[in-house]
Amino acid sequence: MKTALVFHKSYLEHEQTSTHPERKERLAYTLDQLNEEGIFEFNVKIVPPEKAEEEDILAVHTKDYLEFLKRESKTGGIIDWDTVIPVGLYEGALLAAGGAITAAKLVADGIAENAFAMVRPPGHHAKPNIGAGFCYLNNIAIAVRWLQRKRGFSRILILDWDAHHGDGTQEIFYKDPTVLFISLHQMPLYPGTGYPDEVGAGEGEGYTVNVPLPPGAGDECYMLVFDEIIEPIAHSFRPEFIAISAGQDNHFTDPLTSLALTANGYARLMSKAKNLAKELCEGRMFAVLEGGYSIEMALPYTNLAIIAAMAGLDTSNIREPESYLKILKKVKDPNAIVKVRSTVERVKKIHSLYWSCFF
Repeated sequence: MKTALVFHKSYLEHEQTSTHPERKERLAYTLDQLNEEGIFEFNVKIVPPEKAEEEDILAVHTKDYLEFLKRESKTGGIIDWDTVIPVGLYEGALLAAGGAITAAKLVADGIAENAFAMVRPPGHHAKPNIGAGFCYLNNIAIAVRWLQRKRGFSRILILDWDAHHGDGTQEIFYKDPTVLFISLHQMPLYPGTGYPDEVGAGEGEGYTVNVPLPPGAGDECYMLVFDEIIEPIAHSFRPEFIAISAGQDNHFTDPLTSLALTANGYARLMSKAKNLAKELCEGRMFAVLEGGYSIEMALPYTNLAIIAAMAGLDTSNIREPESYLKILKKVKDPNAIVKVRSTVERVKKIHSLYWSCFF
């Protein structure tokens, strides 16, 4: 199959509250749009996930944290003000982490050319010993460690373009030279991490790359960062696999952020990532859904754009309704590109200590 869409109806059952930003409608509206557009007629197939095993989770998270989640999932509990543990959370979190592993496995074993794990709850804020920011288990980190443990891949690139910095993923791999973590994120914004001088530590120094973006940054800013930072470092690193934390809260209608990416911008980003995987690692690439909270105005179109791009379909006509464009005009900052160019030069200067492509 060309592209696997990893999904299970149980992903619609996780709920903190009916009005929480991270709620089941994030996926329900998307499924309606995908069916309406007939995307499953074009080499895209839904594949059910396997549940993650405890050993998979313990490759990333501590035993104490795992026991905490198990215990609190029986009666309900709380991690922080926006990350409540509903009854039954643990089993749902295992299925989300298992969805990421399933996506990685389908590609590693040559069953699918690429795969998108459309899972809930998300994961990239989860650290080894605690969850946060709507996240409980770090899905993408668990899948990356699975690829290393079970399939022997030694160099993996994680590209995180969620609007919020993937602080959990960064912490997990901060001292690890086998995983190159590149994050594009809005700053200032929760969780307040992801400055360019956060570059890794010990043997992993230089293998964490942070590119903060200003509010109002749109499609051209993301393309600039991809061309000037992501592509050169990726060519130097030569990954054997590319994993994408595909957050979609950088869309111009998202209620929690202030960026200006469009659905077509997402398609172009994913196309660039797909081409990079083709050049460097025989096309081996999978993506995992992270954030994205514009339930009606963004996610149906951005998820469609990402999946269509992964499947190699024509995405040139994927657009939001024209009535939404007045919002884009208010959000997009025409001067953001100047700020981003300055940040790009700073990142290049910092990482010239580690990567010959910036000498």
